[in-house]
Amino acid sequence: MSGESDFPVFPPGFLLGAATAAYQVEGGARDGGRGESIWDRFSHTPGKTYAGHTGDVACDHYHRWREDVELMAELGLRAYRFSVAWPRVMPEGRGPVNPAGLDFYDRLVDALLEEGIQPFVTLYHWDLPQALQDIGGWPSRSLVGYFADYAATVVGRLGDRVRHWITLNEPWVFAFVGYLEGRHAPGLKDLAAALQAAHHALVAHARATDAIRALVGEEIQVGIVLNLNHVDPLTDSQADIEAARRYDGHLNRWFLDPLFHGRYPEDVLDLWGDRAPQVEADDLPGLPERLDFLGINNYSRSVVGYRKNPPLDLASHRPEGSQTTDMGWEIYPDGLYQVLTRVHRDYRPRSIYITENGAAFPDVLQPDGAVDDLERIEFLRSYTFAAHRALEEGVPLKGYFVWSLLDNYEWAHGYSKRFGIVYVDYPTQERIVKASGRWYRATIEGQ
Repeated sequence: MSGESDFPVFPPGFLLGAATAAYQVEGGARDGGRGESIWDRFSHTPGKTYAGHTGDVACDHYHRWREDVELMAELGLRAYRFSVAWPRVMPEGRGPVNPAGLDFYDRLVDALLEEGIQPFVTLYHWDLPQALQDIGGWPSRSLVGYFADYAATVVGRLGDRVRHWITLNEPWVFAFVGYLEGRHAPGLKDLAAALQAAHHALVAHARATDAIRALVGEEIQVGIVLNLNHVDPLTDSQADIEAARRYDGHLNRWFLDPLFHGRYPEDVLDLWGDRAPQVEADDLPGLPERLDFLGINNYSRSVVGYRKNPPLDLASHRPEGSQTTDMGWEIYPDGLYQVLTRVHRDYRPRSIYITENGAAFPDVLQPDGAVDDLERIEFLRSYTFAAHRALEEGVPLKGYFVWSLLDNYEWAHGYSKRFGIVYVDYPTQERIVKASGRWYRATIEGQ
C-alpha cells in the first residue's frame, strides 16, 4: 500500500470521526466555575507526571472550541467523540449544578450539528471530582447513585440533540491503573479497592443507562467503551498459554462477561478469591439488555508469558523485531481484526464502534511549517484496513474514531507524547494539520 489516496472504502452510513477527552484538551481548569478533579490533584503532586506537566491549559479547547469545530469541518469529520468534565458540570460531584459548565457543552453540541458532525458524548473519561474521591471514590458504593444523577443532569440538557451516549471510558484503566498500579489518578495501590471500583463502574453504567432512558426514551443509543487487546502467549508452553488466559480474563473478560452474559467469569473470580468485589443480587443480571453498542479502544496486542508474580503470575513481552510506537506499543493491526471478530463471535453486541485507535510518534514541526508523520499514516492505513476486513466478515462495525484529533495532555506522560492528526504548538496554541490529517480527510472524502 502506498500513496495518500490508498484507504479502505466503508459502506454508506459508516462514521469516520476523531476523539478527544475533556482533561486532555480543555484546559480552563479554574474557569467558568469548574471544580477540582482527581487529575488536577494528581498532576499537581510532585513526581506523578512527566516533568510535572498538568492539564491546566492543555490545548485550551475551553476557549478555542469554535476554532476547533471549524478545524473538524475542514477535516471532513462525520462524527466527534468528546467527554464532559464531571467537575465542570457539578464542581463537588453532587449537589449544585454549574450552569456555565452545561452552557459550554450546549454551545459545542450546537456548533457540531451546524457543521453536520454527529456528537458522541462520553460522560466519564477519568476526571472524577476530587470531592467524591475524598469520600471514597469509585470503591465506594455511593458513586453509583452520584454518577446516575450526573448522567441525568447532562442528558437532561443535551439529550434532545445528542443521539449517542457513552457512560464510561475504559473502566479497566481507571480502576486498575488508578487504584492498583498507582500510575494514574488517584494514585492508589490496593487490589481489593481496584476490584470494587471496577464493579461499581459496571453498576454505575447500568444505573446511568436507566436514568438516561427515563429521560429520553428509546430513540437514543447508550453504550460503554472498553480497552480490549488480543492476547497471545509468548510460547506454546502450557504455562504461557495459561498465563495468556489469565490476562485475557483480567483485561477483557472481566468486563465483557458481565456486560453480555450478566456474570463474572468463574476462573477470574477464583483467581481473586476473597479479594473479589462485593456484588449485590441485582447488580449484573440486567446488564446485557442495557447495551445498544460497544465502543472498543485498541492500540496494540498483548503478548504474555508465565512469571512467578502474584496474583496473575505473568509478564508482558515485546516480540523481537517488532515495530513500536513512541509509547513502546507494538504495531500489530491484525490484533484489531482479532479483537473485533472475537467480540462478535463470543458476545454478539448489537453494534460496535472503534472509539479510539491511533499512535504516538515523535512528530517534528519542519521549518516550512509541515509535519510529515508518514509513520502515522501507515499505522492508520493498516488499522483501518484491518477494521474493514472485520466488517466484511460480518462484524457489525458502525464507525471508527481516530485518537486523537489534537496532540494533547497524555495523562502521566504529560505533553511528551503526540497522538494527534493535528499538531499543537503548545506555547502558541497554533493548530497545524499533519500529513496524517490530510490523509484522513482524503479517506473521508473517498467514502
